[in-house]
Amino acid sequence: MIFNFEYISAIISSTLRMVSPILLCSLAAALCSKAGVFNIAMEGCMMISAFFAIVVNFYSGGNIMLSVLAAIASSMAVSAILAFFIIKLKASPVVVGMSINTASSAVTTFFMYIFFKPKGLFQHPDLVGLTKITPFFADAFPDLAQMFFGLTFIDYLSWVLVVVIYIFLYKTVLGYRIRAIGINQEAAKSLGTPVETYQFVTMTMSGILCGLAGVLLSMGSVTLFIQNIASGKGYIAMTANNLGKSHPVGVFFASLFFGISQAVGSFLQQTQLKGQITASIPYVATILASIFESIRYRRLREKKIKESMKLGN
Repeated sequence: MIFNFEYISAIISSTLRMVSPILLCSLAAALCSKAGVFNIAMEGCMMISAFFAIVVNFYSGGNIMLSVLAAIASSMAVSAILAFFIIKLKASPVVVGMSINTASSAVTTFFMYIFFKPKGLFQHPDLVGLTKITPFFADAFPDLAQMFFGLTFIDYLSWVLVVVIYIFLYKTVLGYRIRAIGINQEAAKSLGTPVETYQFVTMTMSGILCGLAGVLLSMGSVTLFIQNIASGKGYIAMTANNLGKSHPVGVFFASLFFGISQAVGSFLQQTQLKGQITASIPYVATILASIFESIRYRRLREKKIKESMKLGN
């Protein structure tokens, strides 16, 4: 295998495409974390939105805008149900989230048979994928532009949203109130902040980001729906959010790390390595990153305890 510029640019292009769904879901998890709510149902939101994007795409004759709106609406509906159980009924976020993830896989498989008849995979020539945007500098720098070929407007939007969400959380009054809720809910309530309303709206709106991620899965690089299309990306996004400390910029770099892991795994499939090894690379990277973060968090906590004891003495 020759590592020339074309090969490197292909890896970078693949990385950028794989980062976007993880980044969008990581930002959704970051918003929920800032509001003091644990969201583990991003996997299910992605599967539901990816499915309904394909359904509307097929029955609307390939209308991309309607497909995107259907994906967002379905993901917001699932997020609202999740928020209702967690915030209003005080159910366990882990139990409800895992239930939604499991149910989403079963529901999409069942409805795929109802709508399209095939089992496991639906692909049709009438389906229309997201339009790929050619970089404006493609004529002047064709080699550099190769890295950005195949990206859609949602891919570019995901990068913009990192800045937008950062400004929202750290530069606006509403963002300050949401962060205050995550830091101390009782203190926020004492100041007259409607905590449950803020949490419910934040979780529901986070469904928009998961919906966009679902569109990328079923209408981005490929245009189809396959059973369990999310393939654990929701859990990877949750890990990226933890690594990024729920900060938009930190989440971006953590998502980039996992995107690189997936891209490298995909390209190593072209080598003599066994497919089981290359396919496991993203998940091994997730486990190692989680272990590293746990060790780092424990050391920081021990350091704070020691400093507190010294001050006490």
